[in-house]
Amino acid sequence: MRKPLGVITAILVGGAIGGALDLVFAIAMALFRGDTAADLLRLVASGAFGKAALDGGADMAALGMACHFALSWGWAVLVCTAVRGLPHGLARRPFVVAAIAGTLVFLLMRQVLLPLSAFPFPVKLAFSLPLLLDWISHMFLFALPMVLAARRTRAG
Repeated sequence: MRKPLGVITAILVGGAIGGALDLVFAIAMALFRGDTAADLLRLVASGAFGKAALDGGADMAALGMACHFALSWGWAVLVCTAVRGLPHGLARRPFVVAAIAGTLVFLLMRQVLLPLSAFPFPVKLAFSLPLLLDWISHMFLFALPMVLAARRTRAG
């Protein structure tokens, strides 16, 4: 039996892995669209700094990465808290929990956080293949590592 993780360790590890996988996916999608990784990171920074972030340089891209991981660890806190409160039977189904958590993160980001932020573009939920892939990535690249890490905090 593996040694349980402390809650802080689970949050840091789950948030870092989920955030890194999410970022790799987002950069791959950006490259597919013809953008650069720096363009994507400046877009992330625009949530905090508005349209001016899009004209920034490497420093703004670095701030975008910092914002991305700050959000990842914030979501990891919520996911870890939720997983620790789940009935044992449901907590033993990480893919189900990750699908639910990832969907909630995806919807809350698009319908609440981005519209309330300084993000300079309208956010839509109109069906498209990139939107579907983004949703799936939130479930299994972003939320699943957080759920798996949070499960390791539970006894038994």
